[in-house]
Amino acid sequence: MFDFSVITHWIDNLLRSWMPENAALFVEFVLVGVVLLLTYAVIALALIYIERKVCAFFQCRLGPNRVGPYGLLQSVADMFKMLIKELIEIKHTDKFLFNLAPYIVIVSSMLAFGCLPFGRGLIAIDFNIGIFFIMAVSSIGVLGILLAGWASNNKFTLIGAMRSGSQMISYELSIGLSFLTMVVFAGTMQTSGIVEAQSSGWFIFRGHIPAIIAFLIYLVAGTAETNRGPFDLPEAESELTAGYHTEYSGIHFGFFYLAEYLNLFIVSGIATLLFLGGWMPFHIGGWEGFNQIMDYIPSVIWFFGKVFVVMFIIMWFKWTFPRLRIDQLLRLEWKYLVPISLVNLLLMVLVVIFKLHF
Repeated sequence: MFDFSVITHWIDNLLRSWMPENAALFVEFVLVGVVLLLTYAVIALALIYIERKVCAFFQCRLGPNRVGPYGLLQSVADMFKMLIKELIEIKHTDKFLFNLAPYIVIVSSMLAFGCLPFGRGLIAIDFNIGIFFIMAVSSIGVLGILLAGWASNNKFTLIGAMRSGSQMISYELSIGLSFLTMVVFAGTMQTSGIVEAQSSGWFIFRGHIPAIIAFLIYLVAGTAETNRGPFDLPEAESELTAGYHTEYSGIHFGFFYLAEYLNLFIVSGIATLLFLGGWMPFHIGGWEGFNQIMDYIPSVIWFFGKVFVVMFIIMWFKWTFPRLRIDQLLRLEWKYLVPISLVNLLLMVLVVIFKLHF
């Protein structure tokens, strides 16, 4: 399987041969930032199109089919429309916080996005506390949502922001416990180390029942964390217009829109990292011929393929189940998911101590 670190090391050596070490590092940081931003934008546009097509499929419609072949350029057209739309100034708002909120949301999403291992040797941020860092930076996004709802000086945005705050803070507990369950099994918080630990088998297969339970809880909590249906109470159109971003227009609304879809990708990417082997291919013990064929598939394709499978499942949730009430949503978390997650964590500790895993 091709190792992308060959390319990154070649670029590093090339830059260091042309310029001083500090200048070479600065250029590398800029290149990594530009590549991440471009990848971020392209994935967001692709996800918007895919979401519309999946929605149309579940509702027996065609979806986008006018702009470009099969409607492929519809998301691009919407992007240009968003970029040229006027930024409307709302009276009686806290202008600084109102304008700051979308940037907090997008920066939080971007930092978490940079931690994902997209392929073998293809990761921008690889700390020894990678999982902890992902949890920390992804938690910043709720501040932007709360600021947006409060600074807009609108009762609908404030209600949406308070709903989102209570929802995201609550479901972060289940996500954190799912993370901790798999960190106990992996023995490391470094993202590259977690992927390498799954070279002999994906954790969802090797971790027995605790890994499967953690995966199911993570799917539910991750769906709630991204404010997607059936947990889309902060943006409930029938109740709150557009929720916390009702008063936003133009590129500021676009930031919230992009962050929502990239958070879907990030949640699916973390599920792939922790449970489905990251970029590791699918291997079966004793089937050497089959395993060699699987190794020929590039690691990037493995990662994105798994991510899109998880994203399809989360989209399936949205277009299948009706929206919950806020009391039902919080009851599900505090009365069911948190206790189950705590027991499951203890069960995983016992599995690791007594070596009951494969």
